[in-house]
Amino acid sequence: MSEAPTQTPPAPKPKKKKKAPDFGRQFLVSAAPHLRVGLSTRRIMFEVVGAMTPMFVVALYAFRLQALLITVAVVVACLLTEAIANRMRGRGQESLADGSAIVTGVILAFSLPPGLHLYMAFIGGVVAIALAKAIFGGLGQNLFNPAMVGRAFLMICFPAAMGAWLEPQTLARIGDASIDGVTMATPLAAAIDPALSPPPLSALFFGGVGGSIGETSALAALLGGLYLVIRGVADWRQPLGVLLAASVFAFAATAGGFGDRLEGVAFHLCSGAMMFGAFFIATDYVGSPITPIGRLIFGFGVGVLVMIIRLYGAYPEGFMFAILIMNSLTPLIERWTRPTPFGGHVAT
Repeated sequence: MSEAPTQTPPAPKPKKKKKAPDFGRQFLVSAAPHLRVGLSTRRIMFEVVGAMTPMFVVALYAFRLQALLITVAVVVACLLTEAIANRMRGRGQESLADGSAIVTGVILAFSLPPGLHLYMAFIGGVVAIALAKAIFGGLGQNLFNPAMVGRAFLMICFPAAMGAWLEPQTLARIGDASIDGVTMATPLAAAIDPALSPPPLSALFFGGVGGSIGETSALAALLGGLYLVIRGVADWRQPLGVLLAASVFAFAATAGGFGDRLEGVAFHLCSGAMMFGAFFIATDYVGSPITPIGRLIFGFGVGVLVMIIRLYGAYPEGFMFAILIMNSLTPLIERWTRPTPFGGHVAT
């Protein structure tokens, strides 16, 4: 009887060596070291709200109760929409306490004309949170600035109402006349029409000109913006890029004589949403790059686009369009400006 052949066990497969983690690919935005800022989201948001107090005080002087009503309507709309979105996604309501919806509401309200109907302002707040924030997953996930998305929606749906401006009261005229139903051209609109003369720089700087709620005083926006920069809440690079690009563009256009609104550098820096947008809109954490050079490029791009629209576009002001365009370019800017880790390579 022959013995059954013995089966040799299969040779063990050689173990594959684990590849070392490629940190250049894992940290797609930036490599170590990573800095931790000791500011909570709630503190940052309420610092921003506090910094907008000077603009709100000037707006109350200029437009009285209407400025307060529009601000309250937009903030309430943002908070209600945030709460409903959290409920629909099965989340808690912790995001209501971090202040992000309030900041979105105040920035949107300050970008609206003071004579806008309250229901329109309310709709803008709903759109800002629902279509520009909640649909992307909430705070930190949105690509576009929610306040500017809400304003763009109102510009499309209610163009006539968004182009009607109330005449503000200067500090000397408070109580002398009612502003209800009185319209006037904004400084940028007056610069287009040869029949109108733009207001003096003192009015643009200290207040008393037509425009959105947050645009009536460049000084108020500048004070609030400098407070944010000094406190470390806002980076100085985006405002510097915006104001530097706008200054260079305005100087070149004025010196060369090309453009329809050649009012000089100081006029463009103090008029419209330039100061307000440079410090409070362009510095949005989510919509702007996180790399230092990327933030400068972002601000410079915003400033150039604003001036192109002001000088050659169909609209007298272009900050909303400039922000949304640069928001869409933020991922590309971050990729271009991502630092190379020591001994590593840039991921492709």
